Amino acid sequence: MTQMSISNARARDIIESLRQGTVPEKSLDAFAVGLSRFEAAIDDDLTRVAEGKSALKAVRGEYGCGKTFFSRWLADRARKLGFATSEVQISETETPLHRLETVYRRLMERLSTADMQGGALRAVVESWLYTLGQDVLAEGTLDESDEKELASRTAERLEQRLADVTRVAPNFSAALRAYHDALVANDQATADGLLAWLSGQPNVAAGVKRSAGVKGDIDHFGALGFLQGVLAVLRDSGHKGLLVVFDEVETIQRMRGDVRDKSLNALRQLVDEIHAGRFPGLFLVITGTPAFFDGPQGMQRLQPLAQRLHTDFQTDARFDNPRAPQIKLPGFDLDRLVEVGVKVRDIFASQSKSLDRISSRCDEAYVRDLASAVAGTLGGKIGVAPRVFLKKLVGDVLDRIDQFPDFDPRTHYSLTVTDNELTLAERQSRGAGSVNDIELEL
Repeated sequence: MTQMSISNARARDIIESLRQGTVPEKSLDAFAVGLSRFEAAIDDDLTRVAEGKSALKAVRGEYGCGKTFFSRWLADRARKLGFATSEVQISETETPLHRLETVYRRLMERLSTADMQGGALRAVVESWLYTLGQDVLAEGTLDESDEKELASRTAERLEQRLADVTRVAPNFSAALRAYHDALVANDQATADGLLAWLSGQPNVAAGVKRSAGVKGDIDHFGALGFLQGVLAVLRDSGHKGLLVVFDEVETIQRMRGDVRDKSLNALRQLVDEIHAGRFPGLFLVITGTPAFFDGPQGMQRLQPLAQRLHTDFQTDARFDNPRAPQIKLPGFDLDRLVEVGVKVRDIFASQSKSLDRISSRCDEAYVRDLASAVAGTLGGKIGVAPRVFLKKLVGDVLDRIDQFPDFDPRTHYSLTVTDNELTLAERQSRGAGSVNDIELEL
């Protein structure tokens, strides 16, 4: 068994997520498999974005191949390089892509940095204001104890830094100015309300908005201007840029025809704006199934969008181009599934006092047997097995070996997989036992 050089805290976070059947938010490099071929191209994109450019990457793959894992691996990699990140799950009801104001709100709710997982806008803005104040003091013409003059000059510096944003999103600058004034006046309630409004939250008190001279809520078009403002603040507060993931864009295909067309057009608009350089410091990643990229109800429905993201996958997969607008994730095979399982086992063992027992009772041969058994319960489709396999490996096998000295999985454990622990795609892979098992989309 390989000894893992990973902290106990990181190991616990990984194991707890897998035990719950979810993808960890960070430290994914510890058990990533098959992603090394993308590293150089991704790092080149991150470097360009850090230099003030923008980038777009579309990630395609069948269910279970690891699209969410890849996007979180990429986000974790970006945060370690000084980027802020955010992940937005596209859905028909909660986050429809054609409502960019809603997408922006979710983006702000999930804004993360290396120091804070989610809800990081306040920390980013306050770091930015502090940086502006330090720039003023660095000029050497102001006594640090003169708080009133420092606040005044910081406000002036704020206006200078947001000059470009003010032209396209004046309300963003106005709200930031009022937020700074509220902090100086120790009016925390107003400051909190203004930050909520900047985050795209609805139902902010009218009095709070009046303090900034703004009205209403952020709309579809205003959201893009506010995103420019956030990018400017991130850049000036020392962050290299912002990586945003739109996960599961294939849900667009299930929407009503007019809503689907609006969503595709919104995505096309974003793609065009990124290519035009409107969002310096933005790296947008979208993930979807091949049906979304190639099918008649997906991207092909809007030819301008299909043309912008077209990538040739007709040649041998060994020669797929990681620098292309689209990249294709390879599906899992049994060997790759076993490799991931062994890495997870080693991570688990690294923070356990039962290293020898885990090593002997959950050797690679047993990991392979378990992987084969899980795939067998899912109709032999290894591509949809990783989530269930890792959940069973951690929660049913490793936890028990760790806690019960006399537990031997080959003797005391029999794999069971019930429908109520599976996602829709996983259930469908098992096949229908009767007409009552067939799920219809109405």
